[in-house]
This record gives sequence, structure tokens and C-alpha cells, in this order.
Amino acid sequence: MITLKAKLRLYWPLIKSLQTALLLTTGLAGYMSARCPVTTIPTMIGLGISLFLAISGSTILNMWYDRDIDAQMPRTQKRPLPAGVLDPKEVLGVGLTLSVLGVGIAVAMDILFGLIIFAGLFFDVVIYTVWLKRRTAWSIVWGGISGGMPILAGRALGVGAIDWIGLALMLAILFWIPTHIMTFNMRYHSDYQRANVPTFPSTYGFPFTRSVIAISSIVAAIAMGGAAFGIGMAWGYLRLMVVLSGGLLVLAIATIVNPSEQVNFGLFKYASLYMLGSMLLVTL
Repeated sequence: MITLKAKLRLYWPLIKSLQTALLLTTGLAGYMSARCPVTTIPTMIGLGISLFLAISGSTILNMWYDRDIDAQMPRTQKRPLPAGVLDPKEVLGVGLTLSVLGVGIAVAMDILFGLIIFAGLFFDVVIYTVWLKRRTAWSIVWGGISGGMPILAGRALGVGAIDWIGLALMLAILFWIPTHIMTFNMRYHSDYQRANVPTFPSTYGFPFTRSVIAISSIVAAIAMGGAAFGIGMAWGYLRLMVVLSGGLLVLAIATIVNPSEQVNFGLFKYASLYMLGSMLLVTL
């Protein structure tokens, strides 16, 4: 009989802990861009719990639905579901339970906050994964929208409404996500072709994909800069934001002028650090 600890160890890869942690961080940053966390600790705890449950639940549901695709790709064949280590029915139940709990807590805290969290889950699981992922490379847009919902939800919870700053923060995440996903699309191009999943590299070619990555990275930096200015970020922090954005711009141009897997993966790594750094500056 599998112990609880062993079971949790098997489920941990299903929530994609690094991705979940990053999205959770954006949600917390969105809230702290409007409210002081020190004076709203109970709300911060509720925000963190609801987001973690909803994001983890939606990720598990995605992994459950895509288990047949994962079984065809060497990069993902050893995941618990395609490897046959976990029962798909059990995983579906866990994913639905976590999702319902996450959205339920969010709705109990604030209706608007809960609706945005639900919208993110719906876009991610139903629109992106179930409907579009296996049909069009442009599914990434809807995946990006769902990825931007946590920070929009956090901001909305803090100000009590959806404002232009929250939308700018969401757009920054939306345009950052192609840097992440399309880099993997190129690096594991043969895997996605084997699984018959349409991607930008397979649909439009590598040069066009690199251009899209570069442009989206620049737009993400502009959106983040605009949001930082709107929040009223101190000049010292704004200068740091400009320096971080400058590095992103240089690497984005390099992917077009001197395209290579090394340069593109360098942009991918830097973009992740850029987003984490930006979230830190927003919270400060």
C-alpha cells in the first residue's frame, strides 16, 4: 500500500511546481501592488491558498487530459500518468477537487476575485487544453490569457475592481509566456511533431517563431514598465526596471540577428529571471 508521503511525491510533478510557484508569485505581487501585505495578512493567506489550489488543480487536469500526448514524447514519457504509476480516474478526481476548492475559497473571499480565478481555470483547461491545443498553434494566446489571470485577480482583490494597471500586468504575463512555451516548442520540435501537436515552429518555421518571441518579449517589457509607472514605483526601482528591460531587449534582438538555440534559450532563462525580478520590484 502506497503511503501518503509517497502519493504526494507522485502528485508533485503533476502540479509543475516551478510553474505553479511563478504564477502564485504573480498573483501575490498583483495584490501587493495595491495593498500592504503586513496589514492584510488573513487576506494574503486566503489569496495564496485559493490560487495554489486553483492553479494546481487546473495543471493536474491538463496533465490528465494530455496523458496520451505525454506518452508519445520522450521528454514527458516518465511522468506519473503516461508511465502508468497513477490511476487516471483518481487523478481526475484530485484535479477537480482542488479546482473546486480553489475557486470556492476565492468566491467566498470576493466575487470578482473568484470570477477571475474561474475564468483563468476555464481558459486554461477548456479553451486551451481541451479545445485548441491539438488544433492550432494559436492556442498559446489563450494559454497566455489564463497565465495572466492570477496577477489580474490579485490586483482586482487589492483595489476592488479591474483597472488598467491590472490589465497591463496581465498583458505583461500574456506576452512573456510565448518566450517560455515557444522556446520549448523549438527545442523539442520533434517531440511535438511525433505527438501531432501544432506549434509555431511546425506551422510557421523557426525564423518566424524567433521573431514572435523577440517581439512578445519587448511588448511584455513595455507592458510591465507601464504598469510599474502607473503603480507609482519609486524612481530608483524604475531605473532597475529599465536596466532589466534593456537586457531583455538586447537578447530579443540577438535572437533575430544571430539566431541559435543557445541564444534563444538564453533569452528564455533571462525572461524568467526578468519576470521574477519585476514581480519583486512591484511588491517592493
